[in-house]
Amino acid sequence: MKLKANILDENSLSRALIRISHEILEKNQGASDVVFVGIRTRGVPIANRLAQNIFKFEGLSLPVGLLDVTPHRDDRDRENQNEISTTTEIDFDINDKNVILVDDVLFTGRTVRAGIDAIMSIGRPSSIQLAVLVDRGHRELPIRADYVGKNLPTSKEEIVEVLVKEYDMVDSVNLYEV
Repeated sequence: MKLKANILDENSLSRALIRISHEILEKNQGASDVVFVGIRTRGVPIANRLAQNIFKFEGLSLPVGLLDVTPHRDDRDRENQNEISTTTEIDFDINDKNVILVDDVLFTGRTVRAGIDAIMSIGRPSSIQLAVLVDRGHRELPIRADYVGKNLPTSKEEIVEVLVKEYDMVDSVNLYEV
């Protein structure tokens, strides 16, 4: 792989998350009924940061859950279905809440579809909204993000890499040629 471009550095990534946080507050007329659910792995720290931003702006501490969509994926090996352990951690009620589903990159839409299925198996939210750091296009399903940090048209041969301090010691979004 060859680095083609640095798309977001630490400052621009932070600004994108601040903007998304404000958009969430505007669309939901505050955050009293908002909860965050991050898709494992990098959707979780992004969800935590959005919740921290809203706490700074509104003084509301919002719950953040971790969602493992693996059992709900349509592209996994069905014979090994019982061998996969899930690490979903949602220890709050999602019923009648506005669930903000958070992921790092929106590509085909299959991960998000699995996330929606997983959330619906847990409860009945008022709404499920989607926040992504990067939307790179190439949808295979009719899924669109409500909140996008960066729209990044890509070719299918390119790779978008999201790095977050919580896992990678740096905040960055990079585009690679394969």
